Amino acid sequence: MMEPTCPGPDPNPKKPAVALPPGSCDSHCHIFGPTAKFPYAPDRTFTPPEVPLEDLRRLHEFLGFSRAVIVQSACHGGDHSSLLDALDRGAGRYRGVALVRPETPDTEIARWHEAGVRGARLHFTPHLGSAPSPETIQAIVGKIRPYGWHLALHVAGEGIAEHEDMVRSLPLTVVIDHMARVDLRQGLGSKAVTALLRLLDTGSVWVKLSGADRLAVHPPGMRDSAALARLLAEHAPERVVWGTDFPHPNTHGFMPNDGDLVDLLTEIAPSPAARERLLVTNPTRCFGF
Repeated sequence: MMEPTCPGPDPNPKKPAVALPPGSCDSHCHIFGPTAKFPYAPDRTFTPPEVPLEDLRRLHEFLGFSRAVIVQSACHGGDHSSLLDALDRGAGRYRGVALVRPETPDTEIARWHEAGVRGARLHFTPHLGSAPSPETIQAIVGKIRPYGWHLALHVAGEGIAEHEDMVRSLPLTVVIDHMARVDLRQGLGSKAVTALLRLLDTGSVWVKLSGADRLAVHPPGMRDSAALARLLAEHAPERVVWGTDFPHPNTHGFMPNDGDLVDLLTEIAPSPAARERLLVTNPTRCFGF
């Protein structure tokens, strides 16, 4: 394997002070390698350290998660062997999000669905390559819609506002990753946050309240991003889910401790009932557990 171009996760997670409800789901996480068995894509734009399924399982057991949604990473490209292996070994505890391309065979989509994949992810972030064209988006929607999958969108900055009309036009459930990675230096009344709230009002858009570390203006403090997450959770409590984003790929500078991220849940969803909905009820419905 080539030398990693981004750091690995904090190796010493803190035990969270908050106890998670039974059946809690980490709705956004990744696995990398081991590359001897699951090599990275030759055309990848970043090289993370190896963080195989065994590492993810240990973290989840430590933090209190019994289910997870594993998102195919761009560094593995179109080879979903690692994800499919994890879904098989998870025996129903995991769901997957794939990277579908217009040329992906329909037989592969059917096989992935049988394995537990329930969504396809599109990147609109320059560091992961060029954004998909309208034609590409429509082709992918056509492939996944018969299976009831969602379309996961990874945007940043003003991206959610720029793509609002496109999101509204999609004839299937849309899940916005990492609170749309809005620029919190512009405050909670920004154009991007307002667009995100409007999209939640459509009834077909969900938001992952993950990535608090990525949005925080003054890390290691994450009160500003937790405030955004709470705003979204209060605005549409039935269409939000939460994830660690472990092992935090492409993080440069502030690397969060996963125990601290879990403890932010007491600010995002202050009551046990709100945490039950965010971590158990909503993921069950969104990802088809």
